[in-house]
Formats: sequence, C-alpha cells, structure tokens
Amino acid sequence: MNLLDANDRAGQYPPSWYAATASALPPFAPLTGEVRADVCVVGAGYTGLSAALHLAQAGLSVVLLEAQRVGFGASGRNGGQLGSGQRVEQDGLEPLVGMEAAQKLWSLGEEAKALVRTLIRDHDIACDLKPGVAHIGFTARETDELHRYADHMRDHYGYDQIETLDHDACQALCPSPAYHGGTLDMGAGHLHPLNFALGLARAAQGAGVAIHETSRVQKITPGAKVRIDTDQGHVLADHAILACNGYLGDLNRQVAARVMPINNFIAATAPLGDDAARVLTRDVAVADTKFVVNYFRLSADKRLLFGGGESYGYRFPADIAAKVRKPMSEIFPHLRDIPIDYAWGGTLAITMRRLPYLARVGPNILSASGYSGHGLGTATHAGMLMARAIQGQAEGFDTMAALPIPAFPGGAALRSPLLVLAMSWYALRDRLGI
Repeated sequence: MNLLDANDRAGQYPPSWYAATASALPPFAPLTGEVRADVCVVGAGYTGLSAALHLAQAGLSVVLLEAQRVGFGASGRNGGQLGSGQRVEQDGLEPLVGMEAAQKLWSLGEEAKALVRTLIRDHDIACDLKPGVAHIGFTARETDELHRYADHMRDHYGYDQIETLDHDACQALCPSPAYHGGTLDMGAGHLHPLNFALGLARAAQGAGVAIHETSRVQKITPGAKVRIDTDQGHVLADHAILACNGYLGDLNRQVAARVMPINNFIAATAPLGDDAARVLTRDVAVADTKFVVNYFRLSADKRLLFGGGESYGYRFPADIAAKVRKPMSEIFPHLRDIPIDYAWGGTLAITMRRLPYLARVGPNILSASGYSGHGLGTATHAGMLMARAIQGQAEGFDTMAALPIPAFPGGAALRSPLLVLAMSWYALRDRLGI
C-alpha cells in the first residue's frame, strides 16, 4: 500500500474545513508523452511550488508533477502556523551545531517567514495571514522555561517580538484551566494553508510552470538527463527536485532512511459565536508544550481548529473526530460535547533530530523534506534555496544541508516500530506530567 492511496480518494482533497473554504483551482491535465525541461519538480506542496515558481521566474523551463492535486498533502492540511526559527529552538541548536551556525540558521528561519509574507503580497494571495503564535505550558516550570527562552532570544539574537505571559496574562489570552503561562511571538503568524498553496500554484502557472496533476512518479533514472517516469509519460530534465516529504515512498532510499512519514489530525468545530472568547480572546494561534503537541486557532467564521494526536503506519483511525476530541476536551472541557463539522488527517514527515533534511541525492538531483511540523515557512524557503542552488547560488542550501541528520535505526525498514515505542514513552511522560 502507498500513502497516496491509503486514506484519500484519487484526485480529491480531503473533506477538511480548508478544502470547503478554499479558492479552488480547476484541475491541471496529467502528463502524457515525452516532455523536456530544464528542471522537473516532483511534488506540488509548498516546497515544489516555491521551487518551480522561483526557477520559472529566473527563466528556466519547469515541469511540476503532482500525484494528486496541488497542495493535496501536508501543505493543504496543516495547522497553518508560520513559526519562527527552525523546528528545534535556538538553545537546542547551539550545542548541536555551534553558535555561529545556529545564528545562520536563525537568519534563514527569519528569511523563511519574510519569504512567505513577500509571496503573499507580491502575488496577492488571499489566505488570511495574521500575526501571533503563543507557546503555552502546563506548569510553573514550563512557563519559566518559556520565559527564559524569550530572554535568550532577546539577549543573544536581538529578537524582541516575544511577549512573556504570566498566569493571569495567559488566562486573559487563552482561558483554559489546563494552562499556566507562556509566551506570545508576534513575529510569527498563521494563515489558511491550502489557500496559500493554491496561491503559489496560480503564481507558478502565471510564471510559465507546466503543472501536471494526477501524474504519479513511478521511477526516477539518474543521468546527465534525469528521466522521471509517470503512468502516462516521462520528463527528461537537466535537473530534478524531490519535494515529496511524507509521500516520497521508495523513490529515493537515501531520503527514505532519514525521513519518516507520520500522521496528525485536526478537527473543526461548529462555529462558536460569542463563546469563541472562552477559547481565545485574540486572533492568534497556540501550540503547547506536550511532546505530541496540541495546536489550535480560531477560523474566520469562529470555529475552533484544533490539532492533536498522531499515528504511525498507513491508515488513519476510523473516527478522526473522536481522536481529536479527546485532547481538545482536556484543554477545553466546556467543549467536550461541541459538534465537530470537519475532521481530517494529514501525513507529514519527521527526522530523528526534528530538523529538515536537505541533500544532493545525485549530481543533478536535489531533495528537501522532513520538516517535522515546521513546514509552512521552512518548506517554502527550501524550495527557493533549491532553485538558487540549481542556478549556482548554493550558500543557503549548503547551510541547511550541513545539518546532522542521521538515518533512523534500521533504515526505512525498522524506523516505524522503533518510533512507535519512543512516542509511546513520550506520550506516557505527557500523561504523568514528567
């Protein structure tokens, strides 16, 4: 079984609130016959769309292949949070890569946020971008750690966009009995993720990218001209970009050994009306300190969009709404019986160190994936970095590619069972409050 088939209907978006409120694009025709291009991009999520757009703007001919629909995967299903920095926080990166490299990575993370904002502005993408992401803890100790991190970022990186929230300020923002305190990063933001992807697709098409949907890649043959075979045709290109993230499958073993797909789930409640103020009093997003993180925000029509729970393997649970309702009710007990109008799953990809894996997997083949839940900005940025690298401007790509990303123990064959054991341990720690 392939993840592209496991949970979704071919050529259709999942029944999410995002899909129900998206500015839809008509389908792009599948690839047929032989096509030649300077670059072939595999995967039309944020990474592939950004890479294709930037390459076309530089004057290269680009073919973009998508097995399903544009933004079909994690790019169209995620929590919509545009976070600061990398997935691993700066005080975790510093001992791993050194202070100089950590500062470079912070600058690249800031560049990623700026890129998203610039693309939205320049291409008039209507995706409800708003500022503000709160990080909230359950205990006084966790609150103190979040406050110390805000001080660290101000003192060592000159980043002054993080406001500290004591217990009263936290309750004024998010009146959940589960939460103690935290921070509010006004340099981060949140948006409608599928509309952002669709806006990138419109921009790429306008720049001359040949987009082909329902064109699943079956084989990639390296060579001076890379050959990319689909069900009904093939592309011959000077360069190829793999932008498949959790849906890579067996297309490249080097990437598959280091990047693992996992599933995450979101529910959209019925509109809350005036009760929305019992969830959030400001239009910001929230992520908490659980290892299997809870994340949420209010939609434009005052629904609670709540993400929580993970699974490993191919199949989503039979009742996604019930899976999300459990953590949602722990955070907001008064919503335990609220109707859930939409519930959906998505497949993202993680690495052992929760840092993205950018690599040259062939002389003329680049790959970027493994964003570990931090993909909105990082994936969009990675696409641009790969486009620059193909044009000979590889500094940013090489900085990201230098991140130490080990293979999962046992490679692709054993990564899932071992991860289930690890995640079960961390889930137990969450429940016990350790």
